[in-house]
Amino acid sequence: MMQAFPMLRGLGLALALAPAALAQDAPAPAAETPAAQAPAGAPTAATVVATVNGTEITLGHMIALRDNLPDQYDSLGDDVLFKGILDQLIQQTALEQSLGEIALRDRLRLDNDRRGYLAGVALEAVVGGAVTDAAVQAAYDARIKDAAPQTEYRAAHILVDTEEKALELKAQIEGGADFAELARANSTDTGSGANGGELGWFGPGMMVKPFEDAVVAMKPGELAGPVRTDFGWHLIRLEETRVAATPTLDELRPELEAEIERKALQDHIVALTAAAAVTRPGEGLDPALLKDLSLLDQ
Repeated sequence: MMQAFPMLRGLGLALALAPAALAQDAPAPAAETPAAQAPAGAPTAATVVATVNGTEITLGHMIALRDNLPDQYDSLGDDVLFKGILDQLIQQTALEQSLGEIALRDRLRLDNDRRGYLAGVALEAVVGGAVTDAAVQAAYDARIKDAAPQTEYRAAHILVDTEEKALELKAQIEGGADFAELARANSTDTGSGANGGELGWFGPGMMVKPFEDAVVAMKPGELAGPVRTDFGWHLIRLEETRVAATPTLDELRPELEAEIERKALQDHIVALTAAAAVTRPGEGLDPALLKDLSLLDQ
C-alpha cells in the first residue's frame, strides 16, 4: 500500500548491490576516528551514529532504511546490516553535499516524492480502520443476498484455423466419428486437445463472449459451431450443466476486503478534497506543456 521513499539517483552503493556485497569489508572513511565509542545513555531514534561534515545521521535514519529493505536482506546478520546501512547513509550524505545547490528539477521531484509518501501514510491509516470483520461480513451478506443462482458449464471443443476445416470435422462427428479422438488429432488448442477437447467447468465471464453465448444457448449433449473467436473456429460440445455453489465468506474475503479498501479510500479522498480550499488557475494552460522538460532547467 505505502510506497518506500525512493533513493536518490545514481547510487550503486552497498545496499543497492546484491546482499552478499554487504558482507565485503570496505575501507573506513578517512574522517572516522580509530576507536569509536557507543553513544552514552539509552539509544533513541535521535541518537547520532555518524556525522558527515557536520550533518548528523541518526539511529532513526538507519532503522527507517532497514525497515524498507527487501526480505532478501533478512538472512544477513545484524552486524553486517548495521555496517552496510551506516556506510550507505554516510556515502549518500557525502554525495548529497557534493551537489551544492540542488537543481530545480531535483527539488520538484523530491517535493513529489515527499507528497506521495505522506499521502500513502495518510491512506494507510484509513485502510487500517475500514477493513474489519463486521465490514467484511456486511459486504458478504449484501453480495449474496440478492444474487441469482449461477449456472456452470462443462464443455469440450475443437479449435481449428479455418471454417472449412471446422465444417469438415463437424460432418465427421455427425457421421459418427469420435469427438475426443478428432480433438486430439486436430485441435490447435493442444492443452485441451490432449484431453479430448475437455475444458472442465467454467462459469459466466470465463470464456470469450462468442464462445460463452454459444454454450449458454446449448443443451447438454448438443454440438454447436463453427463458432468464430479471436482464437479461430470452434466446434463445441456441451457435456453438462450445474448450479454453482454459493461461495463462502472465506473464499470471497480477499475480494471483499479489496472492495472495502477501495471504497474507504475513495470516500476519504472525495470528502477530504471537497473540504479543502482548492483553486485551479492552471486549467487553461496548454496540456502539451507537460512534455516540455526544458522548463525544469530554467
